Amino acid sequence: MKAKDLSNLSHENEANENLETSEAGGDSHENESVEEKTSDDQPVMKETPEDKKESSEIINEEMESEGEVPEIEVKEDEDVSVAEVAEEKSVGNSEDQKEVVEVQAEPDYTIMEKSELVDRLTLLLEHKPAKGLKGKLDAIKHNFYKKHNEELAEAKKKFLEDGGKEEEFDFGKDELELKMKELLHDYRGSRIVQTRNLEEEKETNLQIKYQIIEDIKDLVNRKEAFDKTFQEFRDLQKKWHDTGMVPQVALKDLWDNYHHHVENFYDYIKINKELRDLDLKKNLEAKVRLCEETEKLLEDPSVVKAFNTLQKYHEQWREIGPVPREQKEEIWERFKEATTIINRNHQEFYEGLKSEQKTNLEKKEVLCDKVELIANANIESHKDWNASSKEILDLQKEWRTIGFAPKKDNNKIYQRFRTACDLYFDKKRKFYLKLKDKLGDNLEKKTELCELAEGLQDSTDWKETTDKLIAIQKEWKKIGPVPRKVSEELWVRFRAACDKFFSSKSKHFDHVDTDHAENLKLKEEVIDKIRNFQFSGDDEENLAVLREFQKEWTQIGHVPFKKKDKIQEDFRRALNAVYDKMDLETEDKEVQKFQSKIDNFLSMNHSEDKIIGERNKIVGKIKQLETDIGLWENNIGFFSASKTSDSIVQEIEEKIEKGKQSLKLLQEKLKVIDGLVS
Repeated sequence: MKAKDLSNLSHENEANENLETSEAGGDSHENESVEEKTSDDQPVMKETPEDKKESSEIINEEMESEGEVPEIEVKEDEDVSVAEVAEEKSVGNSEDQKEVVEVQAEPDYTIMEKSELVDRLTLLLEHKPAKGLKGKLDAIKHNFYKKHNEELAEAKKKFLEDGGKEEEFDFGKDELELKMKELLHDYRGSRIVQTRNLEEEKETNLQIKYQIIEDIKDLVNRKEAFDKTFQEFRDLQKKWHDTGMVPQVALKDLWDNYHHHVENFYDYIKINKELRDLDLKKNLEAKVRLCEETEKLLEDPSVVKAFNTLQKYHEQWREIGPVPREQKEEIWERFKEATTIINRNHQEFYEGLKSEQKTNLEKKEVLCDKVELIANANIESHKDWNASSKEILDLQKEWRTIGFAPKKDNNKIYQRFRTACDLYFDKKRKFYLKLKDKLGDNLEKKTELCELAEGLQDSTDWKETTDKLIAIQKEWKKIGPVPRKVSEELWVRFRAACDKFFSSKSKHFDHVDTDHAENLKLKEEVIDKIRNFQFSGDDEENLAVLREFQKEWTQIGHVPFKKKDKIQEDFRRALNAVYDKMDLETEDKEVQKFQSKIDNFLSMNHSEDKIIGERNKIVGKIKQLETDIGLWENNIGFFSASKTSDSIVQEIEEKIEKGKQSLKLLQEKLKVIDGLVS
């Protein structure tokens, strides 16, 4: 059985990195705020105080408004502004946070076939920029080559099992692998081109902005109508804000240069108060709308989304420009208040996330302990493997529900869990490979038992065949399982042979029971005849009649098993009672009784074995008596010389005489048996 795989869990590494600050962007728009790291490595809006006093009222308002951006903790006596942040970092951070929320939507690459993995990678490369694909690409690549290597190993194993030489093995071309390599090559090329293009674009943007500064400088020397000059200035400002990112190293000097010449322009043209007030009013309206939008973020259930949106609002605040001095502090405090709450919520979110990740690590360590315990257990049966597989799959399912551990531990704990799971499924695979060979041996053995049972199914030797089939059934149970695809068929075959015999036996004995009951009545009638026998004056004639009774008894047949011993005992007692009443020598009576006993043996099952057993006992007794008689006769020689040993000699002579009589009787009984055998 193939091991269940856990490759899709590796995406936790990529997603978990997104919980931290995303990769730092080297370049940015000049109008973006710079993120400053707290002690917990989370982004917070940094504020910088205004440090210039301007010579004119207009310039003061313009420059003061440019710095009106809040931070988390703002003191009442501080004049603060947002520092610049790289757009790429802000965007990357947004994407990272989105990855935290949406990581569960990523498909499970471990269950995909190679063709599906190739299709998935093709789709990603076609519809997503190369920059954000590394984690997904690594997961797809890992699972693809894991399956590819398993196919390669299986093909090589089969090649060697079929008698091939290892050095001659050739897996051949794999079109899916060639496609995968082509896609990976395309991806690397796209990344290189994308990076180069981005750097070129930044350099172009820098030159554009330098030219905008030069154009603003040139406006100061114009002698054209005010309206036209001011419109050109606004157009240049718009062009400045519409122009993309520039190299980070040039960012500060560029901004300082830009502001310097903007200030010079305002100072030079001396905008009339009416036009200035109209401009300030429009700026105020824009900032009011921005405050409203920022306050709506307080109701957004996604703290991360609200924080990222706030970055964009701060960029817009900077770009709007100054507002009337009497509303300046009020509008700034309103915007700062909402910003502070959003920043605080964002900070608390990440602090809670760190605590949750620590708890997740502890939970995952417990799961690792459980999987390692199962993986290192000595499992030897199919039933136990099934039970443990269910436990492993349940633990894997629970793992997926837990979430990320801290970044420094996440990959390590994942590798520990995966290693234990791989160990378990590798041991399971080896067990079933070994079991497969054993199942083949069991199949051969059970097939042989089927053939034996089929050879006995038509037998009418009920007792012996019953014993044989029961022994075969016991052996069947000892053998163990066979391959599932033939298990049922083989069992039906074996059971059919056994059932056929036992069904025939049952039908046979249904009739036999009736016959046995009738035989019992007949034998009871014979016993009655013997008990009511009237002697004639001729012993030979009496013995002939008794032999006829014995012959009739023998010919009757079997009686019910439970009655067998009792009826046999009644017959022997009745017959012996008649012999005892006859005027015969004791020896003759015993011989006649023995003859009756042997005749009874002839009517029983396994009569030959019983008779041979009886003969062996008699022969043994004869040998013992002959030995004893010889010993006693020898002892008389020792005692005959003594005058005081007459009583002892007499006792020994009596023993010798009795022994000889018993010996003669045994020899007569032996003749009865040998007469049957001959």
